[in-house]
Amino acid sequence: MKQKYNIEPKPLFLQRMEKLLGKEMGNYLRAIKSGPPCSIRANTLKTLPEELRDKLEKKGWKIREPWPGHPEIMIVESELEPGELGRALEHLLGYYYVQDLASMLPIIALLPKPNETVLDLAASPGSKTTQIASQMNNNGLIIANEVNLGRIKILASNLERCGVTNCIITRKDGIALCNALGKENFSADKILLDAPCSGEGTLRSTPKTSLMWNINTVYSLSGLQKKMIASAIKILKPGGELVYSTCTHAPEENEEVIDFALKNFPEMKMQKLSLPVKFREGVTQWEGKTYSPQVKQCARIYPQDNDTEGFFVAKLKKTE
Repeated sequence: MKQKYNIEPKPLFLQRMEKLLGKEMGNYLRAIKSGPPCSIRANTLKTLPEELRDKLEKKGWKIREPWPGHPEIMIVESELEPGELGRALEHLLGYYYVQDLASMLPIIALLPKPNETVLDLAASPGSKTTQIASQMNNNGLIIANEVNLGRIKILASNLERCGVTNCIITRKDGIALCNALGKENFSADKILLDAPCSGEGTLRSTPKTSLMWNINTVYSLSGLQKKMIASAIKILKPGGELVYSTCTHAPEENEEVIDFALKNFPEMKMQKLSLPVKFREGVTQWEGKTYSPQVKQCARIYPQDNDTEGFFVAKLKKTE
């Protein structure tokens, strides 16, 4: 069930979004004033998508699969009671994970495989970690890192509920963890850096984000994100792949971070993305700055294009 919100984002935020969207601004504003669809992901460690769908439809829920080729991803179109999605037995048993559609895209881009070593550098609450484990079929190794103890408890709870058994949880600052792993000659086949960000893309589900938004936070996070991606690249295997994602629209936190990585690590090359949604290419000019033409291969996901939250996804490969 979609809720409607009276959102009044700050004027500077609206000015910046209008620079990005131009004539699309009206469609964007209409999109963020209603909640996103109710989406879930079948946990294939515990059930098959068709089995879950059958169970939910027997409860009277109307289920739609929005993306051909991804039967595990579903939208619940029924009018549910508040909290019903989280209270359902199938959720408590870990048969599905409640997750926004756009949040599932980074793992679709990362394509983790069984027997690989995957680092999830900012893992809590575990939506993407459990999705990684599902695609790996619990084979191989996931290192799920989180610095905040309270968020680690949530992460551990979700991993246990979903039956994830190939995961080690670490509690460390992400940059310090990469440095420590590098000293031990550790290297990862794949790295997910779903970076801490200003959350501009979450206005549909979390309207209070607009009240908390601050341009200085955007600038500060951009610096942190650059340090995180630099430390992650150093422990990525030659031939390995890194997916960088945020739930924000700010170029300072998106293309500027990827531009930084490309310019400081020439062994890193952009990879073409194949995603089951409409996305727009990365911007190469912003606020007087010019970014590498390669950042056009990044994906900007806007709420008005796919009826999702806003997201940003980029994929990089370390050359041999």
